[in-house]
Amino acid sequence: YKTNRIQSYSDLSVLNELRRHDDDTSSRARHSSVTRTGYNGPGVAAFTAGPRSNWAEARELYFAEGVNRESLVCIEKAAFLLFLQDDAYATINERAKSMFCGDGYNRWFDKSVNLVVMKDGYIGLNCEHSWADAPAVAHLWEFALLSELIDYQNRVIKKDSEPVADIADLKNLPPPKRLLWEIDDEMRTAINQAGTVAEQLISDVGLDILEHYDYGTSFMKKSGFSPDAYIQMVLQLAYYRNRQQFDLTYESSMTRLFRLGRTETVRSLTEESKAFVLAMESPTASKEEKTKLLREAAEKHVEYSKMAMVGQGIDRHLFALYVVSRGMDVDSEFLNEALSIPWRLSTSQQPQQQTLLRDNLQGNMKNIFISPGGGFGPVADDGYGVSYMIVGGDSVFFHISSKICCPDTSSEKFKVCLMSALRDVHDLLAN
Repeated sequence: YKTNRIQSYSDLSVLNELRRHDDDTSSRARHSSVTRTGYNGPGVAAFTAGPRSNWAEARELYFAEGVNRESLVCIEKAAFLLFLQDDAYATINERAKSMFCGDGYNRWFDKSVNLVVMKDGYIGLNCEHSWADAPAVAHLWEFALLSELIDYQNRVIKKDSEPVADIADLKNLPPPKRLLWEIDDEMRTAINQAGTVAEQLISDVGLDILEHYDYGTSFMKKSGFSPDAYIQMVLQLAYYRNRQQFDLTYESSMTRLFRLGRTETVRSLTEESKAFVLAMESPTASKEEKTKLLREAAEKHVEYSKMAMVGQGIDRHLFALYVVSRGMDVDSEFLNEALSIPWRLSTSQQPQQQTLLRDNLQGNMKNIFISPGGGFGPVADDGYGVSYMIVGGDSVFFHISSKICCPDTSSEKFKVCLMSALRDVHDLLAN
């Protein structure tokens, strides 16, 4: 901030010119006595990509004191990290996987927010999940992106905004400071080992993005369905076509009606959704019967969603009972069995519009600058993670993840099944 306003891109460009012509000699002098027997810092973030216990051990060994501790404290106190990445990708799948995983060395995975800017101007976030759920991150992202567009619209197109701050104003800003690391041969070996683990994990991530433009919420609502319930039934049909079986399904529901509320689980697999899916796959079921079963399944899903939002769900109560049983050293056969069933289909909807900022955009800018949302990994090793974002009335984006090592899952094949399910349910209701 400067003079009570956020710095614009133009302001920061001026600051960059100042930095290039004014070396931070004091910072260099301050660290000139540090002895280095290894590399000057690349790859330290690889420690954050692997098992948490390994990173905890590395912190004690290599970051407990000296310049390494100073640099680590600076990173962990920062509001977010910025990565300027010299890569550009031809497809949204490649771009999304890079945002998701990086190369194992260029994401600080336990940082709340990693902001990634690519060579061709595409930007995205990699977020650690414990501090907030998707709606909070989506709200942050929506505000940042749309504010930038509105600023561009006012400055460049309408040309009615205030002038950019001059160089004299920016001389009072703190100069950039390079973070230094002392890395010996032992630490370099540890970084390389952490990087190898990270590369193995990344190579096992199967990620596929579906940009569905054939129809969206306008058709779903016109047909008399809650859009979320409609999509959840489509996902049940797609999953069955992909696996030829039914499995426990997780959908995240917000409990933000409560102070410090986070999430509750909506169990999308029900007797009603199962009956609908089997009818869709039956050559003898009539169109009327399929439609009737779809409506019953969607209504049941809406009922469960409302219950979850007001604290009448199942799974957080089960978890609370589990915590109490462990604290009291009570072995519960029921809880052990109930909590051991894998969530082979884990799903979540991300909100697209939580502010009114998009209404300030003019012309085609309102429609062409749309975030495709984000995704997450599968909860079960033999399952899928499916995140979806409903965009306006005519499109939906899906992020489908799975583990490549699992012979029973394939994000690419699930995408094909999802496309066919979206088409078949639409055709069922179209007339």
